[in-house]
Amino acid sequence: MSYDTFPHLDHPHFVDQSAESHAEFMAMRPEPVQPTRDTSIQAEYALLSFGFLNLRSLDAVADYLKPEHFVEPLHGKVYARLMAAFNRGAQDVDVIAVADELKDDVTLPELVAISQQSEGVSFGRAASLGRLVYDKAQNRQLYAASQQIAELAFGDGPVAARIDAAQAAVSGLQAHESAGEWVDSYQAMIEHTELLDRRFEGHVVGIQTGLPDLDDMLDGGLQRQSLVVVGARPGMGKTAIGMTIGLHIAQTHSVGFLSLEMPHKDVRDRQLAILSGLPLSHLKRPKLHDLNWTSVSHTVEQARDLRFHVSDRAGLNILQVRARARALKRRHGLDVLVLDYIGLMPGTDQKMPRAYQVEEITKGLKALAKELDICIIALAQVNRGVADRADQTPALSDLRDSGGIEQDADVVAFINRPIVNKPDLPADFKHYALLRVAKNRQGQQGDVHLHYQGELTKFGAWGGEPPCLKNIAPAKARSYALD
Repeated sequence: MSYDTFPHLDHPHFVDQSAESHAEFMAMRPEPVQPTRDTSIQAEYALLSFGFLNLRSLDAVADYLKPEHFVEPLHGKVYARLMAAFNRGAQDVDVIAVADELKDDVTLPELVAISQQSEGVSFGRAASLGRLVYDKAQNRQLYAASQQIAELAFGDGPVAARIDAAQAAVSGLQAHESAGEWVDSYQAMIEHTELLDRRFEGHVVGIQTGLPDLDDMLDGGLQRQSLVVVGARPGMGKTAIGMTIGLHIAQTHSVGFLSLEMPHKDVRDRQLAILSGLPLSHLKRPKLHDLNWTSVSHTVEQARDLRFHVSDRAGLNILQVRARARALKRRHGLDVLVLDYIGLMPGTDQKMPRAYQVEEITKGLKALAKELDICIIALAQVNRGVADRADQTPALSDLRDSGGIEQDADVVAFINRPIVNKPDLPADFKHYALLRVAKNRQGQQGDVHLHYQGELTKFGAWGGEPPCLKNIAPAKARSYALD
């Protein structure tokens, strides 16, 4: 069969576009239509005029419209002055005072002309005008993103990295507020006192983990834009604590659970055990243990109200994790992402040393937490040598390839169940687990005592005094299986 059989393969979409052919290909495409300024300008005039005539009319747009959304920079500056007066509780604003503040940018007659644009028009139009200004700003941002994506399509570097950059450009259009801009000290403190007031009223709290002592240690629970690393030796319960916390949070928030180790069926077994109280062994061998199907059915219905989303794709690198998190955020919302676990994530360049790959992963996770305004709980393994010490609770230096993890994480905690290494310990150690918060960038460090139910793979609060670990000799080193 000759190549001539497929003449459509000559089309530019089907050939490898070199740098030389890029210009020819772009010349074949129609020139993209750029967003126009005329409609935006007129809407901005009218909206600002409403603000001068009745400052309260801006209440309809105050929660989303920002000065940077105005196509005309002067209009953005005028809007900022109006909103400053609105936030102070003023009933009106003086045109002369605003003109004096902006004397380097506008004359008084020009500002008076702006203030008179909407005379005789209903104030009820302020909401629709504000939405029009905002939508036009989004159009301009979308156009800019499309130009950036076009450049990425013909750029250099790995295609996965360019796709990630393109997704970041588009996901940035979802937010109503700009981030990362410079904020002066006084304005920052004003905004922060408002945050303190909302905290005092109980409107802003951390995301509760279901482990009260841990929430207290974290000053109210998990915080958004933070990276929390939970480390442990194999068999100590990393996955169990990740699922315990994740399933509790899923009652009120959206949770993503990335299982790089276990397939869906194993995750569902654990989920069913944690929620139903049925031992994991009964779920794996239901006929032998005469499984309580009534309890299973009740738990299945209970899961209807949980916002717990699981992906069991193995071998994801940081670019793929970011893509999946962004997709979940768009489709179902996302507040907390649990990653099980860092050690199973490859770097984007597997020829680099492992320490470098881990640093790339942790930096990427921290950046993702800030970008999506979520908390990320990343599980990690620690070195086996900790079992030979008198104090077998891991420390920061015990994290595998710990440089990047220790540096980028906001919180680092370690799990230790003494009974795992010394099965002959007294009976009060059977369900005891210690969670040591070794790093807490914004709060205190210390120990949290937990109750572990192995048959349910579930953690809970410890009641009463913890058992004493003094005078317990270290166990001999032994091999471990992945938990």
